[in-house]
Amino acid sequence: MKLANNKILITGGATGIGLGLAERYIQENNTVIICGRREPALQQALEKLPSVITKTCDLSHEEGRIELYNWIAENHSDLNVLINNAGIQNWMNIGDDDFYEKANDEISTNILAPVHLTKLFTQLDALDTIINVTSGLAFVPLSAVPVYCGTKAFMRSFTLSLRHSLKDSKIEVIEMIPPALNTDLGGKGIHNAYPAVSDFVESVFEQMKAGKTELTFGTSGDRAKANNDAISEYFNRMNP
Repeated sequence: MKLANNKILITGGATGIGLGLAERYIQENNTVIICGRREPALQQALEKLPSVITKTCDLSHEEGRIELYNWIAENHSDLNVLINNAGIQNWMNIGDDDFYEKANDEISTNILAPVHLTKLFTQLDALDTIINVTSGLAFVPLSAVPVYCGTKAFMRSFTLSLRHSLKDSKIEVIEMIPPALNTDLGGKGIHNAYPAVSDFVESVFEQMKAGKTELTFGTSGDRAKANNDAISEYFNRMNP
C-alpha cells in the first residue's frame, strides 16, 4: 500500500485504533473520512483533527451500510482505501440473560458489517486497498469475551480468503492484528495497562512501508505464528 495521497474511509474512526490510524494517515498527506454511531465522539475527533471528514452512521444495520456506501459513491467516488475497523466487545457469560442480544450486536457489527461493506465498496472503480482490523484473540480466545473472539477468528479467515480471491485484481488486502491496547474497547479502564495505540500505529506503518500484508504488534505476532502447543499454553495463561 502506498502511504500518501490516498482517500481513506475508516469505520469506527472516532476513537481508539481508528482515531490513531486517522491521525497518522493525515500526517502522511492523506484525505481521511471517519464514520461512527456517536455524533459527540465524531465531533471530538474533528476538533482534534480539523481536516478529517466525518459521517454519522450505524453499521450494525443493513440500511446504514447501504446509506454510507451511496454517500461515498456520490460524494467521494475517488475513495481508494477501505479500513474495516469498527467493532464492539462485550464481556459476558453464556449464563447472562442478555447474552444472545449482546452476541447478536457483536456479530452484526463485527462480521456482517465488514463483509457487507467489502462487497459494496469493491464496486468503486478507485478502490485499491482493503484493510481488515482483526485481533490477536482470533488465534487464542479469551473466554470472558467469547463472541468477540469468534468474530475476530471469522474475520481472520475471511481476510485470508478475500486476499486469495482478489489476488488477480488491483485490490490489495491487508490484515492488522492488534493485541490488547489502551483503548475503551469493552469498557473504560479495562485496558489501561496495555500499550498505547500510537505505538501500535507506528509499528504497523513501518510494516506497511516494508510491503507486509499481515501486520502484528507485540504478543499478537507470537500468537499469529504459534503452533497448537503454544496456543494451548497461551489459552491456559489467558484463561486461568
